Amino acid sequence: IDGFLRFIIALNDGAAFSTFAGKAYLLTAISVVALMVVFGVFLFSGTQYRSIHIALGLFTGGICGNLYDRIFNDGLVRDFIDVYIGDKHWPTFNVADSLLCIGVGLLIVSTFLTEKPSQKHAQQHK
Repeated sequence: IDGFLRFIIALNDGAAFSTFAGKAYLLTAISVVALMVVFGVFLFSGTQYRSIHIALGLFTGGICGNLYDRIFNDGLVRDFIDVYIGDKHWPTFNVADSLLCIGVGLLIVSTFLTEKPSQKHAQQHK
């Protein structure tokens, strides 16, 4: 889409906005730990929080996508979506990055919309 979106190849050796550039082992370890935490939350959160499970699934997909690239592409993540208006460019990203952002956004929204069991219990006794 001329003037808004193009596909390019950009290799990123860091995390979001190239933070921790050159620290592939650290970023790989953080991804593995994040996966374990997400699986733990998924397993112990119960079945009543469907939106949280969807968010965790998106988050897991994003982690796995970038982790795969990092492991099998010499510590580099392939970014290819370039959004721009005129000469102003958003940092290039990939589908895994989008899944991470959507998952985190849904997780934030769902935590505000989900009633906590203690709130539910207090309302029943009023």
